[in-house]
Amino acid sequence: MTTAPHTTVRQGVGESARRPDAVSKVRGDFAFSSDLWHDRMVWGATVRSPHPHARLLSVDPAGALELPGVHAVLTAADVPGHNRYGLERRDQPVLAEDRVRYIGEPVAVVAADTPELARRAAGLVLVSYAELPALTDPETALTGPVLHEGGNLVKHLRIRRGTVAEADVVVTGEYEVGMQDQAFLGPESCLAVPGEDAGVDLYCSTQWLHVDQDQLAECLALPKDRVRLTLAGVGGAFGGREDLSVQAHACLLALRLGRPVKMSYGREESFAGHVHRHPARMRYEHGATRDGRLLYVKADILLDGGAYASTSAAVTGNAGCFATGPYEVPAVEVDCRSVYTNNPPAGAMRGFGAVQVCFGHESQMDRLATALGMDPVELRLRNAVGTGSVMATGQRVEGPAPVAELLRRVAAKPLPPPPGELLPGGTSNSTRAEGLRRGVGYGVSVKNICKSAGYDDFGTARVRVFAHDGEVFAEVHTAAAEVGQGLVTVQAQIARTELAVERVTVLPADTAVGDAGTSSASRQTWMSGGAVRAACAAVRARLLERAAALLGEPVEALGYDGEAAAAVSTASGRSVTLADLLTATDVDETAVFRHRRTRALDPETGQGDAHVAYAFAAHRAVVDVDPELGSVRVVEIACAQDVGKAINPAAVEGQMHGGIAQGLGLALMEEVLVRDGRILNPSFTDYLIPTTMDMPPTVLDILELPRPDSPYGLTGVGEPPLLSAPAAIAAAIRDAIGGALDRIPATPEAVARAANRFP
Repeated sequence: MTTAPHTTVRQGVGESARRPDAVSKVRGDFAFSSDLWHDRMVWGATVRSPHPHARLLSVDPAGALELPGVHAVLTAADVPGHNRYGLERRDQPVLAEDRVRYIGEPVAVVAADTPELARRAAGLVLVSYAELPALTDPETALTGPVLHEGGNLVKHLRIRRGTVAEADVVVTGEYEVGMQDQAFLGPESCLAVPGEDAGVDLYCSTQWLHVDQDQLAECLALPKDRVRLTLAGVGGAFGGREDLSVQAHACLLALRLGRPVKMSYGREESFAGHVHRHPARMRYEHGATRDGRLLYVKADILLDGGAYASTSAAVTGNAGCFATGPYEVPAVEVDCRSVYTNNPPAGAMRGFGAVQVCFGHESQMDRLATALGMDPVELRLRNAVGTGSVMATGQRVEGPAPVAELLRRVAAKPLPPPPGELLPGGTSNSTRAEGLRRGVGYGVSVKNICKSAGYDDFGTARVRVFAHDGEVFAEVHTAAAEVGQGLVTVQAQIARTELAVERVTVLPADTAVGDAGTSSASRQTWMSGGAVRAACAAVRARLLERAAALLGEPVEALGYDGEAAAAVSTASGRSVTLADLLTATDVDETAVFRHRRTRALDPETGQGDAHVAYAFAAHRAVVDVDPELGSVRVVEIACAQDVGKAINPAAVEGQMHGGIAQGLGLALMEEVLVRDGRILNPSFTDYLIPTTMDMPPTVLDILELPRPDSPYGLTGVGEPPLLSAPAAIAAAIRDAIGGALDRIPATPEAVARAANRFP
C-alpha cells in the first residue's frame, strides 16, 4: 500500500503557490546570467561576418593582440574538437572556417581585461573575404545555388490521406507570416571557469543543459564528465536559447587562458546571436459541401530556415502535421518544406511551426465561411475534431479534444462596450471616432505536446528526504531549465503533495543529475513533473520498508499518512513518524519518467502515431480599426484552453496572458526585417513588442479535462495561448475592414491598403 498520501499540505498541486524567485525579480535582486562574476575573469567578444555569403580568405589578429590587456584571439584553427554544432544536424561552425553564410556569423573570438577593450580588439581583427552571391529568397533556394553539401532542402514532409473529391465550394489563398524574434529581455551571457581536471565549468542561460553538454564536449574534444554545466538565471527564452550561442566561445577562451571568461551580448548582437521564428509562405485550397462540411485540404508550405538547420526539420514536421488545423478532413494533400538561405538562421520559437499554419488554416476557414454565406463560428463547429477523430496524419485523438466547447465558450462571452476614450492611434487621439470600424474574429488551434515521431523523450529527477531537529525536509534535483515559466515552483508543489512535506528545496539545475530534456514543446511539467512524482513514490516505498522493519509488520499492511506525517499500519493501527524513520540516514531516490512511445511518420504518406498528445485552444478578438490610417486597437481577447489539470492556476493564467501578448505582437507589429540578408531593425527601438498600453483586457476560461496518461491528468499549457491569437486578431481586422489580409504582422500600411483597396 504505497499510494500517494491524502494531505492538506499548503502550496501543493492545484494551488497558486508563490514562486520562490518572485520577490527578488520584482525588486531587481535576482541574479541573471549577465550578473555572473569571478575575481580573475576576463571578457570575451566575437568577431562577426559583415557579409551574408562569402569565402573566408584570412584572419589577421595582429592589430588586436598589440593592445595591452588583450589576451587571446582564437579562430577555427583553435577549436580542438569538431568545429561543428547543431541541435538536429552538426552543420554550424563554432567559428567559420572557409565560408560565412549569414551576416553575423562568428569568425573569431577575443579575450581582454574589460568588455570595452574586448569589443575594441574585435574591431581590430582584420578579416579578408571574397563575396559570393547571396541566396535570400526561399523559393529560389529550392532550385538555386547550393549552400550546403546535400542541397538546400532541409526537410520535406509529405502528407497524403484519402481521395480528393469534387467539392461544391472551393476557396484558395496565399498567406505569409513574417520572422518574429523571441524578444527575451536577458541577452545571451555565460561564465566559463576552467577546472583543475583540464575540464570546464560553465554557468549559462539555456533551455537544455545536457544537449549543450553533448555539443560542447564534441567541440572541445573533452569527455562529457569534464564539461559541467549549471543553469544560471535565465531572462526569458521562448525557444531562442535551445541553440548554442556564447557557450562554446567562452569555453574555448577559458581553456586556452586558464582563466574564467565571461561573455555577454548587447541587444544588437543578440539579434545576430540566436535563431528567430521561421518566415512562412503558404498556399491553401479548401473544398467543402454546400452545408459546410470539409471534403479536402491542400496545402503547400515553405519555411525559410536561414543559414543553418537548427530545428528546421522538427518545425517542418509540426507545420505539416497541423496544416489542416483542428478539423475533420477526409482527404489531405500537404507538402511542407524548409530550405537553407543566406538569411539569419531560423529555429525554435513558442508554437514551433503550428503558429504559422494556424494563420493559414484559420484564414481559409474565414474565407470559406464567406463563400458559403455561413457564420464562421458555425463552420468551425461543424468540422471540429473531438475525441476519437482522425487527424491529417491518420492518428486518432485519444485524449480530450474539446475544440467545439472551447469555441462555444469564447463565442458566448459578452462583447465589450462600444469605443470609448481609447482609440487607435494612442492617447494623442490621432483618429476620428466616427470613422472607426469594429471587428470580431475567431481562431482555434492544435499542437502536439512533448517530443514526437519516435523520439525517446524522458525526464530524470532525484528526490532526497531527511530530518533535522525533528522536522522533515525534502530536496528535489533535476536538470530541467527554469526559463521563467515557474517550473521550480511546480517541482516543489509536486514534492509537497506526494510526500506531505512542507519544507521543499529545489536545487539548482545542472548536469550532475540525469537529463531532463528541453524546456520547450510545453513538456517540462509533464516530463520532469512526472519524474519528480515517480522519485517521490520511490522515496515513499523506501520509507514504508523502513517502517515495516521497525514495526515488525509486512510492508503491504502499511500506508503513508500525509496528515500525520507517518507510516501507519492498517492492521494494528501502530505508526511511526517520518522524522523517526529518517533519524539514522536520509532516503535518496532517482527516477526516470517516460511517456508512451510514438513513432516516425511514414516518409511517403506522412501517416502514423507521431504525437503523444494534442493541446487545443480557442481565441476571440475584438478590434477597432481606423481604415483610413490603418491603425488598430485590440479591444479585448478571450481565450479558452483545456489544461487537463492546473498544477498552479496562477501560473497557468500567466502563461495565457504571456502567450496572448506574443500573439498580439506577431499579429500587428513584431517582425525582424531582413533585406539582402541583413537585419534592419536589431533593437527594441525598431523591433516593436507590445507594451502594457497595447495589451487589451483578456478574458480567460480554463478547462480542466484530465488526461488518462499524464501526471495528474495535466496537459502542457505554454504554447496553446499563443497559437490562434494572431489568427483571431487578423480575422477581426478583416471583419472590420471587409478586405483581404493575407500577411502578418498586419502593419498600418497593409491594413489601410486592404481597407481602401490601394494598389
